[in-house]
Amino acid sequence: MQRVPGVLRILGSVTQRCTASSTSTPSRFQTMNSRRKRNSVRKAATIEDLVEPRKVKHVTQAAAGMEEWIGALNNTNIHMSLDEFMRRPMVRQLAKENGINDKLFMRSFKSFREYCTPDDLSSVDPALLILLSDISKGVKDCEMLYPFFLDHSKQVFPHLEAMDDLRIISDLTRPHNWYPEARSITRKIFFHAGPTNSGKTYHALKRFGEAKSAVFCGPLKLLASEVFTRTNALGIPCDLVTGEERRFAKDNHHPSQHLSSTVEMLSTQMRVEVVVIDEIQMLRDEQRGWAWTRALLGAAADEIHLCGEPAAIDIVKKLLEPIGETVEIRYYDRKSPLTIADKAIESYSNIEPGDCIVCFSKKAVFFNSKKLEENGIKPAVIYGDLPPGTKLAQAAKFNDPDDECNVLVATDAIGMGLNLNIRRVIFNSCTRQTELLPTYAALQIAGRAGRFGTAYANGVATTMRKEDLGTLKTILAEKVEPIANVGIAPTYDQIETFSFHLPQASFVRLLDLFVSVCSVSDHFFICTVYDMRELAVLIDQVPLPLKVRYTFCTSPLNTDDKRTAAVFVKMARRFATGQALTYEWLMDMLEWPPKPASTLSELSLLEQNYEILDQYMWLSMRFPDMLPDEPRVREASKILDTMIQEGVEGFMSLLAIGSSESSDPKIRKTTKSLEEKLIKSSEKSETPAKKSSILEALLKRADISEEDLEQLREELNKKKK
Repeated sequence: MQRVPGVLRILGSVTQRCTASSTSTPSRFQTMNSRRKRNSVRKAATIEDLVEPRKVKHVTQAAAGMEEWIGALNNTNIHMSLDEFMRRPMVRQLAKENGINDKLFMRSFKSFREYCTPDDLSSVDPALLILLSDISKGVKDCEMLYPFFLDHSKQVFPHLEAMDDLRIISDLTRPHNWYPEARSITRKIFFHAGPTNSGKTYHALKRFGEAKSAVFCGPLKLLASEVFTRTNALGIPCDLVTGEERRFAKDNHHPSQHLSSTVEMLSTQMRVEVVVIDEIQMLRDEQRGWAWTRALLGAAADEIHLCGEPAAIDIVKKLLEPIGETVEIRYYDRKSPLTIADKAIESYSNIEPGDCIVCFSKKAVFFNSKKLEENGIKPAVIYGDLPPGTKLAQAAKFNDPDDECNVLVATDAIGMGLNLNIRRVIFNSCTRQTELLPTYAALQIAGRAGRFGTAYANGVATTMRKEDLGTLKTILAEKVEPIANVGIAPTYDQIETFSFHLPQASFVRLLDLFVSVCSVSDHFFICTVYDMRELAVLIDQVPLPLKVRYTFCTSPLNTDDKRTAAVFVKMARRFATGQALTYEWLMDMLEWPPKPASTLSELSLLEQNYEILDQYMWLSMRFPDMLPDEPRVREASKILDTMIQEGVEGFMSLLAIGSSESSDPKIRKTTKSLEEKLIKSSEKSETPAKKSSILEALLKRADISEEDLEQLREELNKKKK
């Protein structure tokens, strides 16, 4: 055991070398990551990879006197004529002019040859047989087979008949034309540009409140709900619309002139005086960017107020240039200073009130929370899977100076949507999902430190480990590159029209084909279709009308969780039978009532149940007749929210991430295995090179995360003591 400290030093040095070597030029990595994501979008399968050939039927009744016409024609003669036909350059050229490339040509030719050479030649089209007979006699040229080949190819691959129409339908190069209501207005565009804590959204919302009619479009339902609450508190009636909820200042018979909503819920047919679009830089988002693009181009308002990063200014101007709209830029400076610390935290004993440790996984949140508890610090906890009520409750505890929870452990979910009085933002890591944090994301998170008008006006950003501090400084020092491309997605009308030409194609196949033939301009990339496809695959065998299937597949469901995915399929199946998705049916499936969480796995189960109820409410907003019990389900979701809050309140009693205490066998096994391997390696060799090579090998293992290594460091330190 005397050698353990040396192993830890090596572990630290290896980690530091790996981090330093991979972060010396963040801009290069940002570019590579961005290019990789774009390429994953653009390198979609081509249409010839996706279409399935159809069987062409032979004639059922032979023409009278065919034997006299075809004479001694047989399959050998036909094969010779077809082989010569296939080799002719003119045939290949004509095929390409009709959308039949080399790959499709060979597939079509194989089918054509099979059709022309059955056991019974009398089942072949008589006109084709006569031509084949004449070719075999040398009377006619084999190129005269081309019209028969082309007709056959269009029967084998029906999309060839409608290729021009399909390309027109899937032309996404002029999305401005999708919004006639907005194009009928001479809109004034104002861009409120600045970093976090600069007051840009405040000024836009001021205009929102002054207008006779206005819509606020936020990135999260938490933020939309906050604007809804604050606007009504100011005496301005305001309604709320999110994907799962609709609330009225008065009632549904008396809608207000002001509306706060999530950006996806904006109606492009509703004419108002002012629309505020917050976090406009989300145009770049791979999954949701389409919603900001749609809002920017389609909002039917006299004034459009955009709030966000200066990096979005150029692309906004380019998007609006074709329709003759100009942008007035209003710049804002940060209201309070933000500095980068010269030292990392290094030890949990150095954590102070007002600190927020930002993690990039739920597991890291659990791990850091446990370490804080061991140091006598009770933290508030926020991560993405928590319901909105629980997030708000935890934020309130952290913001309350009289509450013992004066330290926060959170995921990057705090980047937007919550008002938090943070003094220091502490990065637990500089990587997210194995990739270096992009500068714009790091700035968004670091910018949450310091809040104007509070005791923590001066913000500080730092890291947990000293080897990460230089990396963070380098990332934050990088210039945020202007956004070059924005997200776009096909509309239902486009998908529906596309399906008319391919009636036999499944919805999954329709999406694949659409992406393969669609065209976008240089300023756009396709998003959402890939998320839709994951859901479409789940319910591919469920018989649903296209509109219903499309709606189901646009729901914001996490398909990574098998249980929620299974419930999604059950909902679709019941819908397909025409049976209502009742409260009783849903609760029976969830084994209601739930048990209070006494372990982390039970807390996770409550979170899954909440997501399922959320999914029900989302679908109920769109199919109220088939999902009629939204009020009762909403009450159930409030009960779950409360139970999750209580579970998080007793968070430390649920945490069992230590090697011997963990309720998760995988965590326990991984920790124990790592510990044994490193101790064993330290006992085997005294040479740093040997230890380093073993550690490097371990670091390359896919199942060892940064949090695992940090946990191991702590566990081995304990053993040393």
